Amino acid sequence: MEKKNLKNEITRKEALTRMGKYAALTAVGTFLILNPKKAHASSPPPDPSGNPFE
Repeated sequence: MEKKNLKNEITRKEALTRMGKYAALTAVGTFLILNPKKAHASSPPPDPSGNPFE
């Protein structure tokens, strides 16, 4: 390896730490977008005819 390429490389530990941070951020974002209470509140009321497929 050349010395100039060593600046761009990271260790496995650093990579796992970065991946963990991105995973945590993604989980929080997903939870905020798909919050069950908000999703339930914005869903249409069930059809009173009783047919769940319509």
